[in-house]
Amino acid sequence: MELAIFLKGLIIGLSIAAPVGPIGVLCIRRTLAHGRVVGLVSGLGAATADGIYGLIAGFGLTVITNFLIGQHFWIQLIGGIFLCYLGVKTLMSKASFTQTETQKKNMWNAFLSVLFLTLTNPMTILSFIAIFAGLGISNSNSNLLSAIVLVIGVFCGSTLWWVILSSGVGLFRKKITNKSLTVINRLSGFIILIFGGIALYELIK
Repeated sequence: MELAIFLKGLIIGLSIAAPVGPIGVLCIRRTLAHGRVVGLVSGLGAATADGIYGLIAGFGLTVITNFLIGQHFWIQLIGGIFLCYLGVKTLMSKASFTQTETQKKNMWNAFLSVLFLTLTNPMTILSFIAIFAGLGISNSNSNLLSAIVLVIGVFCGSTLWWVILSSGVGLFRKKITNKSLTVINRLSGFIILIFGGIALYELIK
């Protein structure tokens, strides 16, 4: 029973992480510029945020849920502005490949930035609430273990996707030149900027 729930969580985690979005673009760009580890750590920031929202939904923490939904405007505003900032920063970044001595700092920054970016999308928690309800899992004592197993499955599924993506993209890193990286930086920054603009536009339309 619990194995089936874990597998469902694994599939849910993969389906949430896989669609191409600003996080995916960031992961690809960072993998090419800084290596597979930094790209993977970026993805782990998103997986951690998914796990946090999954825990909130799974354990019925209504106070936190209501706060996130009630503050949706401001949270999305902050997220949209942060996306625009990352977009401009990426556009203006110089083409350079990270050396070993600076990777530790890059990993920490990569994890925190994507964690923050994913947490500023409060609508994610609504998806988890719907998923838990659809699977008949609540925060009752009888379903506590099921909720924990499902959240672990979601985290593992999301992590699996980022491992696949960063490993696959990493195979092409040695073939990337500084000129190619400059083009990638410009394209990535432009795409991220568009996502940020869409997030802000949705608040005023």
